[in-house]
Amino acid sequence: MEEAVSAAFAQFTQPVQKMHRDVRALILKTADEVSAGPLTETLKWGQPSYLTEATKSGTTIRLGMPKGRPNDCAIFVSCQTSLVGEFRDIIDDPAIGFEGNRAIIFSALAPLPKAALEHCITRALTYKRKGSL
Repeated sequence: MEEAVSAAFAQFTQPVQKMHRDVRALILKTADEVSAGPLTETLKWGQPSYLTEATKSGTTIRLGMPKGRPNDCAIFVSCQTSLVGEFRDIIDDPAIGFEGNRAIIFSALAPLPKAALEHCITRALTYKRKGSL
């Protein structure tokens, strides 16, 4: 992890920082499994971000916190995609909420909703592939 990205993680509250480190690992693992990588890890809007620059297979994933919610995590995707609407339609997990058409929200104080997030991450990393599910 680059120094700037590490510093951005340090700005999160402790529970969010720990949860987002787990999400980061899930993003990197998933990218490998769906051949979306290698990913570029950088900062976008001051947030740790994961881009499929090499394969151009997906949209950027950013990690953050919803404003005023220090114990919640947010995974942001481009608001110009249909991804969050798709996630709303198919994810029936009370541990996951949504913010507009740009973010998945979940608590850093609860277990990681791994299966649902893995699906969302896969879709984001393969969003631009023809025929991707």
